[in-house]
Amino acid sequence: MQDDELRELTASEPLTLEEEYDMQKSWRQDEDKCTFLILDRERFEQAGDEVDALIGDTNIFLGHSGGDGDQFAMGEIEIMIAEPPARRKRCGWEATLLMLLFGAKRLKLQEFRAITKDTNRPAMQMFERMKFHEVSRAPVFREVTFARPVDDEWMAWMARELTTCSIVPYHEL
Repeated sequence: MQDDELRELTASEPLTLEEEYDMQKSWRQDEDKCTFLILDRERFEQAGDEVDALIGDTNIFLGHSGGDGDQFAMGEIEIMIAEPPARRKRCGWEATLLMLLFGAKRLKLQEFRAITKDTNRPAMQMFERMKFHEVSRAPVFREVTFARPVDDEWMAWMARELTTCSIVPYHEL
């Protein structure tokens, strides 16, 4: 996260290496977060190195939609493709759709939200193409919030979009 443009687009702060490790540890332990690491398949198959093949991640922050009960019902989705050569190649599109399907099928989420900078046109257009709709703007933060309820038609559409992708469980080395 040393790239100024990337930090601006993702509303992120620079972290020290120690802070980054602490954040990754909390992601593994916190029950209200889910993350998928996005690897470049060619780089991984050539080198066999997950770290070298890492190009980004997609996350869901889990929350409640105002209903009763302890079960999470809403997820705020995020996507980041950090490696510039990997951008605009549908990696973010496919990873986000996989995460949305995972959230709907495995986590039983009923609604998704996406918050992006109002200057991040590619992200805004991607969420619109994913059938999200704009629900609010926060001019003071320069952010736009999109929302999408989960329904059978949308689930089927996502499945059709993901004919060549799969979710593979992570294993610790």
